[in-house]
Amino acid sequence: MLAKQQQFPSVEEIELELLLEGIFRQYGFDFRNYALSSLRRRVWKFMEHENIGSISLLQDRILHDRGWLERLLYALSVNVSAMFRDPHFYRTFRSEVVPLLKTYPFIRIWLAGVSMGEEVYSLAILLQEEGIYDRCRIYATDINDAVLKKAREGIYPIELMQSYTNNYIKAGGTQSFSDYYTAAYDHVILKSSLRDNVVFAQHNLASDASFNEFQVILCRNVMIYFNSELQAHVHHLLYESLVMFGVLGLGAKESLKFSPHEHAYEEIDNAARLYRRVA
Repeated sequence: MLAKQQQFPSVEEIELELLLEGIFRQYGFDFRNYALSSLRRRVWKFMEHENIGSISLLQDRILHDRGWLERLLYALSVNVSAMFRDPHFYRTFRSEVVPLLKTYPFIRIWLAGVSMGEEVYSLAILLQEEGIYDRCRIYATDINDAVLKKAREGIYPIELMQSYTNNYIKAGGTQSFSDYYTAAYDHVILKSSLRDNVVFAQHNLASDASFNEFQVILCRNVMIYFNSELQAHVHHLLYESLVMFGVLGLGAKESLKFSPHEHAYEEIDNAARLYRRVA
């Protein structure tokens, strides 16, 4: 009887593993525990765009030219968002979380994985309307410095404003949304005052440590791209960065279930994925 044939990884799997290991060793960006199916699709899409025939050729160029790395980082980032995306989240934040924040003399908020910055400005508008923005400091972080640059600029296509206005109204906005931007040709520029209390900084959830204690941490629609090991690591990082009775916000498809600190939180609102640290 023949022995069962041993299963070996494909050449593509070996190449992808070596690429991620090389990026980590050379530059410190750790994608080794990202969900491989999603990561593989984005790498191949990048290779097709750059006319690269194999992952090994891509690795050679990236390890010898940081410019190639920067372009790949942009391609690997999932830069899909909208202002006041998921309006129920913002309505709940306004009604359930803001009253808690008003009890603090100073409020530190961490938005992890901010992409192009839509979530940053949405929260800044909400906090302004609630009269507490002046005593807030928002730390907006992302692994990708290129998208952080766009987030700092606060410039978005004018064609998106109708959708963003609808989201803003559903999210409980109290002013006219057009008051928060100035139209210029086919784009809008958000008011500079919305950036007054925002610090944009590069941060890698996979490898960087905690850098402060926060009353609020929002890490929404980020961990769905991580494997279970990296999700556990990030949950621990967020827990260590959150003050007692601080608020954690996750994405609609994310959960505290099976996380290392599941029982350290009480639920504020399940649909909004808002939780409060109680242990």
